[in-house]
Amino acid sequence: MRACDLALPRRRLRWAGIGLLLPFFVLAGRAAHLSVVDQRGAERGRAQTQHRITLHPQRGAIADRNGAELALSIDAPSVYAVPARLPDVDAAARSLGRVLGMDAAALGRRMRGHPSFLFVARWVDAGAAERVRDLGLPGVGILEEPRRVYPHKGLAGHLVGFANIDGVGVRGVEQQEDTWLRGSVRHIPVERDARGELLAEGDLDRFRTAGGDVALTIDAALQADAAGSLERALRATGARAGIALSLDPRTGDILALAELPSFDPNRFRELDYAATRSRAFLDATEPGSALKAFLVAAALDRGAVRIDQAFDCENGSFEVPGKRVRDVKPHGELGVHEILQVSSNIGAVKIAQALGPEAYFDVLRGFGFGRPTGSGFPDESAGLLRDWRSWRPLDHATIAFGQGVSVTAVQLAAAMAALGNAGEWRAPRLVAARRVPGGGWLPTERQAGRRVVAPETARAVVDMLEQVVSGGTARLAALRDVRVAGKTGTAQKLDRSTGGYAQNRFTAWFVGLVPADAPVLAIAVALDEPRRPHHTGGTAAAPLFADVAAAQLARFGILTAPLPAPPPAAVQVATAEAVEAEPVAVLPPVASRPVRARPAVAEPRKPAAAPASAPKAVAAPRLPEAVPELARLHDRVLLPDFRGLSVEEVKRITAGSRVDVKLSGSGRAVSQEPPPGTVVALSQALVWVRFEERPPKREGEG
Repeated sequence: MRACDLALPRRRLRWAGIGLLLPFFVLAGRAAHLSVVDQRGAERGRAQTQHRITLHPQRGAIADRNGAELALSIDAPSVYAVPARLPDVDAAARSLGRVLGMDAAALGRRMRGHPSFLFVARWVDAGAAERVRDLGLPGVGILEEPRRVYPHKGLAGHLVGFANIDGVGVRGVEQQEDTWLRGSVRHIPVERDARGELLAEGDLDRFRTAGGDVALTIDAALQADAAGSLERALRATGARAGIALSLDPRTGDILALAELPSFDPNRFRELDYAATRSRAFLDATEPGSALKAFLVAAALDRGAVRIDQAFDCENGSFEVPGKRVRDVKPHGELGVHEILQVSSNIGAVKIAQALGPEAYFDVLRGFGFGRPTGSGFPDESAGLLRDWRSWRPLDHATIAFGQGVSVTAVQLAAAMAALGNAGEWRAPRLVAARRVPGGGWLPTERQAGRRVVAPETARAVVDMLEQVVSGGTARLAALRDVRVAGKTGTAQKLDRSTGGYAQNRFTAWFVGLVPADAPVLAIAVALDEPRRPHHTGGTAAAPLFADVAAAQLARFGILTAPLPAPPPAAVQVATAEAVEAEPVAVLPPVASRPVRARPAVAEPRKPAAAPASAPKAVAAPRLPEAVPELARLHDRVLLPDFRGLSVEEVKRITAGSRVDVKLSGSGRAVSQEPPPGTVVALSQALVWVRFEERPPKREGEG
């Protein structure tokens, strides 16, 4: 065949080859563009099988000073969905809504808006999770997440606070120690199989990045007892709310802080956020006559008055620029200690005038008023104490008896503690120790104290405050065979509608030290709007103080009880702080329930003993109202001191509970195991009590 005859077939083959190669190059170019330049296709492909989830770490535990857990984390099932894998989103939404009790239409809209991944419901119970599994829906599964749990519910709820659904502390110690407790958040890539189940590409162990633990200074046993005393006081007085706070004046450690109404932090999503605040740290109110103790301390320390000086109280009425100051009961000449004893407003004004505004302001600042205490509690209020340069003569006068200045319960307790600590103020402390996961406890540093007044001044004022209890406005704060020092306060609340003081709304205060001769406790109690006639510090707050103090002194080996209420004629002086002179019915003190706590776990030390100068415990026969009771803490129980009780009394106390009590011997109880103050789970509550015929001497008896 000639070459010219083959030319045409060769051209045809060449064009045919080009025609075949051209689509290949076009497709290869498009593939290169999609994989190198435009990655949307690859991302869509990966989105069908891969996802990134945020893995919250195991949050650290919060415990009391004895190791009782107040907050811990557990695994809780959460339901997720990959709507892109569902053949019928609306049908799946109806099935899930029926099982989980959710609105199917709203769930369907959510699922269509998040086709790749969404949490349908978080922290569901085990039964609901099992019912979701039984549905067998493709693209729907269960993921275990950490959930915060508060075993004792409302016990110390305002203090401990809570963490939100994402594991972030938003109230109380949970917020204060959030950085330490939270640990490290991890983002884990996962793949999904054909059914939409998650297949992790990395380690899902949250404990590798878990947060550290925190031990508080509070004692759960004392906290439970303070809450019980406060609840009884609210019932007796009709008050809207209340606070009972105790701290160690030598260290500043807060041992108990009860606030009512309380709340269950396990149900924080159902609560009004404002109701979860700690009033003791965040709410500042006028202290009323309780501030007179620090006025006298300032005047004595600065040499403005002498301890033996007397003041003419003008028979109950005294004019200052802009106001006539009155005492409810007219008085003539009063000594400094008598001004405190009967709570004379006129006497307080005259002491303040002798002291001067600058010196008074400086000492009040030294006692911690007008600034946060440094406890570290989130959003702690500084209270209100205006600079002395802005005081008018009227301001100077009213601040002398606690009007025109606002304080928090923590500030007031810390200030009284300074008087009990020889005039040295210490910042209240909440966190006793911290530890890393798997490590040991490391005690937190205590802030250095600061001297406010001289030791002899502090001692003199405490001696005067004893007379307030023994024969003044606070007779209902007295304890059997224990010296008590303290000051009442009855503060009128502001009426926002009129801009003046309300005539029927009060805050009743009592702040004091026990034992007065060697204080181991500073206690501040407040009742918000107690009802007449139990509306004053002397008739409402003083009995509450006695109830709390009697129970807590048992920890220090000092067994006592509130004294019986004196006849009404003996407490007429309790009306000294009332706005109007009127008969005052005496509120009988509520019997206390002494408990003794174990040594701290967070900061190991020997149990504190009663000071050498402290009075011996009462040796009188046990009164029926002083028999201890079992304190229930959700699914746990606080063991009281059974020693000295009869077999019948122990049986009566434990009757109806799930505590398994093993009794041996007869007569009176001489020992028990576990010891008093132990918090045990009801499912494990086995208590051994041994009796002997001859009752032994109880601790502190002669």
